Amino acid sequence: METSQRNDPDGAGCDLVTVPARQGLEAVDILRRGTGDAVGPVLHDDGGCTLGFVVPAGTAAGWDVPGSTCTGTDGHGLRLSPAPPVEGSDWLLPPGEADLATDPAVLRRALGEAARTIAAADSCS
Repeated sequence: METSQRNDPDGAGCDLVTVPARQGLEAVDILRRGTGDAVGPVLHDDGGCTLGFVVPAGTAAGWDVPGSTCTGTDGHGLRLSPAPPVEGSDWLLPPGEADLATDPAVLRRALGEAARTIAAADSCS
């Protein structure tokens, strides 16, 4: 991740990758176990259906991971503060306890690994 994105003090340089909660929780676990791979703030909705990973601005333009969406904020609407930026959500990993944003390439790999893990677990049922 570029240093400028890591040091953006008000979070204006962020997009949001949204994934199903099961895959997202697995990806968070993968990222937190990783060596040197940091995870940024992560939102979850109150219904528990989705997780949102804060990623650097501009990620949405090239995001193409099946089963996920990336919403560009163009520096508007997403501020990293202790209060969740979206009504009906809460922080799983709040700002201040995580890096500023998750590297999109690292997130892409973690989501792929999470999808494979879930598929393997489901095939054993």
